[in-house]
Amino acid sequence: MAQNQINPTRIELRKCKTRLKSATAGHKLLKDKLDEMVRQFLTLARKAQQMRQEVESELLSIFKSFALARAIVGSQEIESALYMPTMSVAVQTATKSIMGVTVPIIKTKLPEQKASLPYALASAPPELDQAIFKFYDFVQKLIKLGESEKICALLAEEMEKTRRRVNALEYIMIPELKNSIQYIQMKLDENERAALVRLMKVKEKLEKED
Repeated sequence: MAQNQINPTRIELRKCKTRLKSATAGHKLLKDKLDEMVRQFLTLARKAQQMRQEVESELLSIFKSFALARAIVGSQEIESALYMPTMSVAVQTATKSIMGVTVPIIKTKLPEQKASLPYALASAPPELDQAIFKFYDFVQKLIKLGESEKICALLAEEMEKTRRRVNALEYIMIPELKNSIQYIQMKLDENERAALVRLMKVKEKLEKED
């Protein structure tokens, strides 16, 4: 707030001090929240990174098995063998709150036993069998990775919003309020000194008249 727009009164001084107290308390709460969010984000991000490395490694192994199978029997035979899937995945979604941020929770349910292969065993190479069974175990990890990375993205977005609020309070609002308080206090002191001078002059004038 520009100083020439401030009404230098005791009421305005009291309002500014009240706002400064609230802003300082809010800054501390937001700073504490940001610190805790950063701590939780780093923990989740490390887990997500480790999970991604595992998923990428397993996916590479699956691709290699598919590539070997394709090299043995050809792409058309592989596509024909996998044309009719025999396994389905049930997915349930929910939400939970982390530091006030609503994040998704994804639960998957696979058949208790691995599904039968969608082709006759004699019609495909064993590399294809390995790829399918690996993919069966891989599905849940892939979905869990998506959930983990989405949580990290939402937390990062909220952290940035909170950081902007903290900076706005710390570098804009709180300094402006302190400057306003200082300006009002200075004006009030000047007014008191001016009033005292006027009073002394009136007193001096009255004494001379007597």
